[in-house]
Amino acid sequence: MKILAVDTASQSCSVGIINDNTVTAEITSSSRQTHSRHLMDMIDSALKMSGFKIKDIDGFAVTRGPGSFTGLRIGISTVKGLALASGRPVAGVSNLKVLASHFYHSPYLICIMIDARKGEVYCAKYRFEKGLLIEQGREQVLSPEKAVSGIDEQCIFSGNGSEIYKTIISDNLKDKAFFAPAHTNIIRASDVAVTALPRLKNGDYDNLAGFSPSYVRKADAEPSSKTCFNLSLP
Repeated sequence: MKILAVDTASQSCSVGIINDNTVTAEITSSSRQTHSRHLMDMIDSALKMSGFKIKDIDGFAVTRGPGSFTGLRIGISTVKGLALASGRPVAGVSNLKVLASHFYHSPYLICIMIDARKGEVYCAKYRFEKGLLIEQGREQVLSPEKAVSGIDEQCIFSGNGSEIYKTIISDNLKDKAFFAPAHTNIIRASDVAVTALPRLKNGDYDNLAGFSPSYVRKADAEPSSKTCFNLSLP
């Protein structure tokens, strides 16, 4: 199954294409420009690199949040446009779950923290059980102190929030806290695609009409204008 995946939930922007579990193309950028300025060019480039055209893609995957409100809207609206134009299904996946998937078969509790600003983090905990990534509670936005409260076992921390609040985590958990390498804190679109693959294969699609970002925290303000994209398909 050929899946084109997009992540625009944070400062980094990533586009990837997989054919079942094989990555055929991937582009990741950390430009400070708004993702709307280069996302479609990245999609075009990834398609050319893979040798596929939009008509060859069987489904789309996109990070649904939590993360940057503007970034999430850009990624989801772009993928919804491509899905409507091509008639292909879409599966949204959690940014936090994608980051947790990096630690396949880890025996430890996994805590993902993404910076939510205002002294808070988007947080969720996971555990691998018999090869399956199982959520240990719901996604939340809370202070880093509250995020680590109640953890009384060895735990892997990942996500840019764990970097920012590393001192707080270490002070609270001491030698029970392990920190993932910095490169694992970046969401790669190929991982988004692999995470969404079981859903798309099983026909578990998102309804485009009702598919919207998962902000976790209420948006402070809605944008005054909508972002428009040129969705010309190769």
